[in-house]
Amino acid sequence: MAIKTGDFVELDYVGRLKDDKVIFDTTIQEMAKTSPNYNPEYKYAPIIVCIGETHLIKGLEDSLIGKDLGKFTFEIKAELGFGKKDAKLLKLLPLKLFTKEKIQPFVGLDVNIDDQVGIVRSVSGGRVIVDFNHPLSGKDLVYDVEVKRMVIDPIEQVKALLEMIRIPFENIDIMDEKALIYMKTKLPEEITKSMADHIKKLTKLKSVEFVDAKQDHKKKEEDKKDEKEAPKQEHSPGL
Repeated sequence: MAIKTGDFVELDYVGRLKDDKVIFDTTIQEMAKTSPNYNPEYKYAPIIVCIGETHLIKGLEDSLIGKDLGKFTFEIKAELGFGKKDAKLLKLLPLKLFTKEKIQPFVGLDVNIDDQVGIVRSVSGGRVIVDFNHPLSGKDLVYDVEVKRMVIDPIEQVKALLEMIRIPFENIDIMDEKALIYMKTKLPEEITKSMADHIKKLTKLKSVEFVDAKQDHKKKEEDKKDEKEAPKQEHSPGL
């Protein structure tokens, strides 16, 4: 079955820089151990994505459309990866901006300025050049991808969407095209409504409801207590 926009698929992949073959991202732990970006605390595992929802870079999504299950290698041009270098994102900033925050800038230092993440490219004459381009912008990429399976289970689909945006949940129940998502933390109604609409759009579910897990546990305990305390009905012996 050929992959199309809107399909959920499970993938393993290894992303490399085309010029020096360095691995910058992967779902496979053994491959990650060979990368300078290896994080021993991270759980490396296949991921489930919805094609067309920018869960992957555009060039990789475009390459997967029309493919079936199996292993593939794709070359992705920079403009369809993390973008080309934009000179406007190289900012010349005064050194005092850093020193007043007790930061001594040096080439290669990662910085966060006004919620923008950048990297220091040069420090000279009381001026600091910070590059706010994505670290992989301007780089051509190579992806080795294994499409492991199509994902049609709605529970897996909902779980993948929640994990993609890092929403903490406790459990998911689905019955008669209705999903109940038991939340560890109560979120504002405008957020849960937007999330519910998004989930319904991407799945075949007709209803999505977010439930406070703590309140649900409390209600179940009260129901159990009521059942235990309810008087037992005595039956008269038959005639």
